[in-house]
Amino acid sequence: MRISTKSTYTSKFCFALPKLREALACIVALAVWLTVTALFIGFRPEHIFLAILIGTLFFIAPSTRRLVVALIPFALFGISYDWMNLLPNYEVNPVDVRGLYETEKSLFGFSSGESLLTPNEFFALHTHPLLDFLAGVFYLCWVPLPIFYGLWVYFSGRRYDYLRFALVFLLVNLIGFAGYYIHPAAPPWYVALHGFEAVPGTPGDVAGLGRFDEMTGLSVFHGLYSRNSNVFAAMPSLHSAYTFVAFIYSFIIRSSRTWKWILGIVTFGIWFTAVYTSHHYVLDVCGGILCSFIAVALFECVLMRIPGFRRWLRRYANYISPVSPINKP
Repeated sequence: MRISTKSTYTSKFCFALPKLREALACIVALAVWLTVTALFIGFRPEHIFLAILIGTLFFIAPSTRRLVVALIPFALFGISYDWMNLLPNYEVNPVDVRGLYETEKSLFGFSSGESLLTPNEFFALHTHPLLDFLAGVFYLCWVPLPIFYGLWVYFSGRRYDYLRFALVFLLVNLIGFAGYYIHPAAPPWYVALHGFEAVPGTPGDVAGLGRFDEMTGLSVFHGLYSRNSNVFAAMPSLHSAYTFVAFIYSFIIRSSRTWKWILGIVTFGIWFTAVYTSHHYVLDVCGGILCSFIAVALFECVLMRIPGFRRWLRRYANYISPVSPINKP
């Protein structure tokens, strides 16, 4: 019995070209992505690298092809983030610089002598090397950890549960991106450096995360934020949403206690870091949390109650599954 199972499983990893329809879909999708990016965004070396990697994985074997198809929600997240440069949000609606700052101060302000400080301003005066180091560690987890968690669920064989999480991860991004266009907003560090006038094209800044770079001798955050072409996307804080969504799904799909603890600790760490390093207001963090709840509720309580959507999700899960079809209600 064991020999037969192993033989069947191994055969699914042998080299096999995709069907013509699948091959054309992959080629067209890559061509559209690269063409739009080249014409309107601008090529970067990672675009070519990713296109070659995706094409190789898609064509080399059924197992890697399933992985590529499974990662489509995360790929769409990356592409949609990149393509927001096609129409900057500050060209759609006025940028909120002062209003958010004053609201933050009135709701969460700290008294300091005769002055009232926002939490960001308070923490800027009360830093600690240990907190600086932990802040950098937590913030480096904001995207990699949810993706790693999703891959862990995927390679555990729970393809249906993986898709539920991956699609909600994409959905929370789309909701958050919509929020950026509805209410463009400046981060706390912008006010500290530039005042209350919104100046399009202002480069990104590492703010308090620069202390991590200085402490470690690395330039991780300087490299990341130097590429941030739109600084007016602070509300909601999607940094605060990503690991939180993974934390929620660790309960929904009943992941191990270890995963719950890891995701819970990192989530709270990111929430604190966002404010401590002046990258977000407390209001931004609350906005990210709200986006997470809306995305989960919309997916689980609305989309999952639509028979056609559930059938599509089953077909998707069956396609990326190497063994027997997944029969979910």
